Amino acid sequence: MSEGTARLRVAAIGDLHVGDAARHPCRELFSDIAQNADVLALCGDLTNLGSVKEAEILAEDLAGCPLPKVGVLGNHDYECDCVEKVSEILRQAGLLLLEGQATEIDGVSFVGAKGFAGGFGRYLLSSFGEAATKAFVAEGVQEALRLENAMRSAKSHRVLVILHYAPIVDTVQGEPVEIFPFLGSSRLAETIDRFPVNAIVHGHAHHGAFEGRTPGGIPVFNVAIQIAKPGNRPYHLLEL
Repeated sequence: MSEGTARLRVAAIGDLHVGDAARHPCRELFSDIAQNADVLALCGDLTNLGSVKEAEILAEDLAGCPLPKVGVLGNHDYECDCVEKVSEILRQAGLLLLEGQATEIDGVSFVGAKGFAGGFGRYLLSSFGEAATKAFVAEGVQEALRLENAMRSAKSHRVLVILHYAPIVDTVQGEPVEIFPFLGSSRLAETIDRFPVNAIVHGHAHHGAFEGRTPGGIPVFNVAIQIAKPGNRPYHLLEL
């Protein structure tokens, strides 16, 4: 595929929340995606509690999906504190996990980071006060720096950014206002807007809105499986 000519179809979805009692929970979904897309992009919260058993259940269905698979982890994937083992299982199933890295598939750069919370715009939490507050803010800053480093390594003129946390407030609208600061951070959008990007996909906000734009005009899509999408698909199909 030569860049600038053929289009790459990417199916983006997040928040699968695979549980430990499920049996082939994503087999039909991944089969449908394989018929309509060239790449599968996963936007975190792949498991419900981040357990090894949940990862193994998901991995069996992932291994059966013939497409290139890229993605990031979400906060739920950290819950059981065995994220290294969970990551290893998913990688063995063919998922390229992006933790502040970029990779290229058929002329498109995929840039990924989990992101973090912190709030949006003038309500963005600042590093002031107790040490616990400063540590919380520092985690968000660190994730933005990881994302910036990944953006700098993207080689293609076509770029898709994969996140778990939201980079803008527009795509969390519909969630309770009180939890907005825990759904994402405008630090992510500020970082991305410094680079040429075609689109951003994320999850995490199950009751948010499907579409928005960064202050710089980059399209942002909330692709959590719980969000209504065009064509009534559980995933969003982008052409890049």
